[in-house]
Amino acid sequence: MIRILATHVQVSERRVEMGRDLAPYVRRVVAAAVIENPFAGRYVEDLSELVDDSVPLGEELSRLAVATLGNPVHSYGKGVIVGMAGELEHAAALLHPKLGTPLREACGGGKAIIPSTKKRGGPGTTLDIPLHYKDAAFVRSHFDAIELRIGESPADDQIVLAVAVTDSGRPLPRIGGLTVDDAVGEDGLR
Repeated sequence: MIRILATHVQVSERRVEMGRDLAPYVRRVVAAAVIENPFAGRYVEDLSELVDDSVPLGEELSRLAVATLGNPVHSYGKGVIVGMAGELEHAAALLHPKLGTPLREACGGGKAIIPSTKKRGGPGTTLDIPLHYKDAAFVRSHFDAIELRIGESPADDQIVLAVAVTDSGRPLPRIGGLTVDDAVGEDGLR
């Protein structure tokens, strides 16, 4: 198992938007882990260690994010920053084949694709994690993102892996389109 060096939890609770009080508040949480990159500085053909370890990492981060949110999950997203001695394929190995299952389980399901992002960078690199409504990707009120930045990470031989959850969409949505109430949630799109 890849060693977790640190965990970080970021909570955002928007209470006012454009001078209007929000009730309920818009609550968003990011849970991130700084982990060692076992493949830093070298090319490795088989990335199955990262793929397999994404499951327990995803379980831990997802439970932490959902517990911190404290409300039913509306939206989710995921992202990775790979230190400069790593490669984007390391991020893909963590994000794509298996991480979605533990995140969906922690969120109480989710039919929509989990939007993701990945990049390489050094300490303090920002990551904008995209967010979508968990049961229907076309719910426009939930097209959003949340920023993550960890001042001291990732070092060259580290990876920052993050999951994000929200309890609602954007504050004061009004551009139309499919609503949460109208979403069927069967095909992950509508």
